[in-house]
Amino acid sequence: MQQLDPDVDPQAMRLMDELGFVSRNIHHINEQSVDKAGLSFAQYRVLMHLFFAAEMGDRSELNPSEISDRQGVSRNTMSSFIRNLEDEGLVERRLDATDRRRFNISLTENGRSLVSDYARHHLSAINSCFNVLTTEEQAALSQLLRKVGAHLRSMRYPCADSIQE
Repeated sequence: MQQLDPDVDPQAMRLMDELGFVSRNIHHINEQSVDKAGLSFAQYRVLMHLFFAAEMGDRSELNPSEISDRQGVSRNTMSSFIRNLEDEGLVERRLDATDRRRFNISLTENGRSLVSDYARHHLSAINSCFNVLTTEEQAALSQLLRKVGAHLRSMRYPCADSIQE
């Protein structure tokens, strides 16, 4: 590597490989945790955002832009997710009462039931990824990842726009 670029830090390259390995495996575990639901993990995340907005927030509906921002995906990708979830009877759209040019998305009873059925398994799968770390180690990892994420956002790399704060 240093023959190609003498300024390259070999440790940075190892970190990139390790982080990529961990990220791919966590993504795979997330996909498996909802596989039996017949949805991709990205679709399930849409349902979870709506579920938590209704259960823990004070909103039973979100507009597609809010959901795409929360997930770090394009508006076009989110439109596709919403269409598929609507076709499956898991979400419904309604015109926004205050702005008739926009619409909002909410869970149907089937969507709420599906999230409830798979949430425990999914949350357990997430927990199993990180329970090897102590609480202090998890906090340190979180802090370090936020620091790298902030740095990437400041560098204006296109992929950094999808990094959540």
